[in-house]
Amino acid sequence: MNKRILGLALPNIITNITVPLLGMVDMAIVGHLSSTHIGAITIGTSIFNLIYWNFGFLRMGTSGFTAQAFGAHRWNEAVKILIRACAIALAIAFLLIVLQWPISRLALVIFEGGQEVLRLALVYFFIRIWAAPATLGLYAIKGWFIGMQDSKTPMWIAIFLNCVNIATSLLFVLVFHWDIAGVALGTVIANYSGLTLGLFFLRRKFHRDQHLTNYQPINLSTIKEALHWKDMKRFFKVNGDIFLRTICLSAVFTFITAASGRISDQVLAIDALLLQFFTLFSYIMDGFAYAGESLVGRYIGARQLRNLRSAVRLLLLWGLILTAVFTLLYALFSQQFLHIFTSDQTLIAAAGDYLFWVLVTPLCGFAAFLFDGIFIGATASRTMRNAMFVATAAFFLLYFGLKALTTLHAPLSTYMWNNILWLSFMIYLSLRGLLQGIRVRKDVYSQAR
Repeated sequence: MNKRILGLALPNIITNITVPLLGMVDMAIVGHLSSTHIGAITIGTSIFNLIYWNFGFLRMGTSGFTAQAFGAHRWNEAVKILIRACAIALAIAFLLIVLQWPISRLALVIFEGGQEVLRLALVYFFIRIWAAPATLGLYAIKGWFIGMQDSKTPMWIAIFLNCVNIATSLLFVLVFHWDIAGVALGTVIANYSGLTLGLFFLRRKFHRDQHLTNYQPINLSTIKEALHWKDMKRFFKVNGDIFLRTICLSAVFTFITAASGRISDQVLAIDALLLQFFTLFSYIMDGFAYAGESLVGRYIGARQLRNLRSAVRLLLLWGLILTAVFTLLYALFSQQFLHIFTSDQTLIAAAGDYLFWVLVTPLCGFAAFLFDGIFIGATASRTMRNAMFVATAAFFLLYFGLKALTTLHAPLSTYMWNNILWLSFMIYLSLRGLLQGIRVRKDVYSQAR
């Protein structure tokens, strides 16, 4: 079982690490043009991060359904799930392209910047938005391969996509001098190149997999069958829960940034640095969460309760091991990590007052990541959604409650204010894991009986 977990988790970790490379490559290229270009690319990528993050259900919902079909040897259903997910991805992409102008207007309300910064950001946006079909289509394809117990294919797609992005962006900016438009076009070409490779891998999968070779060719009839309302209704229900859960996730992280900025510019910079520790840990834990999606769905579909219990126990054990490793690394090398992100000695010294939160983040957060994967594999999205609702409500109630209570006794110091923010965040992470852990027996194990 450990071999299966690691075989699925390690490629997923590599894939996760390549995700931020798109933005990093774009930033590195325009960083040599001007500070205005840096601001523009920051706003442009933030717009797309905000958009695409909320459609992550296309990957998560697809992987859970597919894994259950795989475990039950329902190969026809596995193909229908792929068609269903791709159809929804294309429909959403079409809407994003049609609504690109009002989306751009809304983005100008949300993000602030100088006139030239915003102009360049819109140039980037109006070009990159045409990659929406490829980007969302890849979400569906990635989720399907993970559900089919194959995490290596998404890894190769991600690596190939980033290589194309680097090559095309450098060519368009440094050789053709197309400025920020060249960066955006490079990203568009990279996404469609990744989609093309994904479709190639799908075609090879259908021709080589003995379980899928007997499936009737995909035509109008099979597409119509896959999009039957009864099946689409369940697909939308699960994905709707994941969508609402993601909105809460976005709200919490957006609020943390906004609240940090209200405290002071220095605290905003400090918290941005400290969140890098959380992000690094999340990339690793998400790899194991994806493995959980694959294995939990598989064993539920196969009605193998013993294997299901074993997979969940071992996933949590790996989570505890990694929590201990990361806590030790952060305790020993947190100062060195801070020097990687900034050379500002004053900022590094000030961040030292809050490094305690870096040490407890792995312990508070590991269960939330793993149980998300476990519940996605079980398509128990309602419990995951409700846990997120409660945790999000607790975050805001605790933050505003403690802030108000503390202010009654004395003026609120910067140090105390930021500690309240981080305490609320730790409670939020802990509650997500705890509330889902309580429901594992009823919502996950019961499905394999």
